[in-house]
Amino acid sequence: MNHSLLITILLVALTISALALATETGNTQNKKPPAELVDRPAPQVSAETRKEMEVRLDEARRRLEAKPNDPGARIWLGRRLAYLGRFSEAIEVYSEGIMKFPWDARFYRHRGHRYITLRKFDLAIDDFEKAAKLIKGKPDEIEPDGQPNVRNIPTGTLHFNIWYHLGLSYYLTGQNQRALNSYRDCLKVSKNPDSLVATSHWLYMTLRRMNRARAAPQVLEPIREGMEIIENDGYYRLLLMYKGTVSPENLLAETLKQAGSAGSNSILYGIGNWYLYNGRRDEALKIFRQMVSGDHWKSFGYIAAEADLKRLG
Repeated sequence: MNHSLLITILLVALTISALALATETGNTQNKKPPAELVDRPAPQVSAETRKEMEVRLDEARRRLEAKPNDPGARIWLGRRLAYLGRFSEAIEVYSEGIMKFPWDARFYRHRGHRYITLRKFDLAIDDFEKAAKLIKGKPDEIEPDGQPNVRNIPTGTLHFNIWYHLGLSYYLTGQNQRALNSYRDCLKVSKNPDSLVATSHWLYMTLRRMNRARAAPQVLEPIREGMEIIENDGYYRLLLMYKGTVSPENLLAETLKQAGSAGSNSILYGIGNWYLYNGRRDEALKIFRQMVSGDHWKSFGYIAAEADLKRLG
């Protein structure tokens, strides 16, 4: 076959596939979530912080207006909206990005994250599965932080965040084997201590839920005291608890003194879940109920506690 003709056929096929993917995505997901999913108050921040976030949002809008064909500009607009709690608007921005750039996995990754926030777990799974296909065979890349940690060192990558959030989506819907597979893929791209402890935490909990008592302790082998953790200290302390270095009771008492933050929710959920798979159901339910009475409803710990309470009746 003529080489030029072959290239033309391939380009046409790719274009048709891209249009089909964009159409499918638009038909199923390019919609506002129902009102009952967005009726909770936006995350509480100080007036000064909110003002700064609004300034950053305006900057993101202007950048997109100046560069409408820049996918990065569109992603940042969605991220800035989400930081202000405007999740449905962020989803719309990402959906528009998918229609325009259907082969850019970042749009599915970020939209899937916000579907988790709004408890649209099936849509989140759909997005992350698409993203996982799109990154296959491609090099990983650092994801810049919109809300930097204390050392201003990004700890996440695109591949990490796709596998991590896909695993979480499966976990929240009780699909433990699929969650396990995703977290194992995530572990392969967890290249720094922060990503390692985050992945290991959810991987360990998933194995315990599957009654894989022999496999679960193997996850803890790389975890040691004195690791240099920048932002995932809660997950790290939980892993030390799983290893027996820290008692659940002491960690719980310490965390309750500082309750009321997203970070404390991560620890409280881990302790409650530890009680649950160790047969201490009443203690687990007490912690989960305490968590969902708070206002950090967008944290993963809160969402997981909420899902468990629904599952346990």
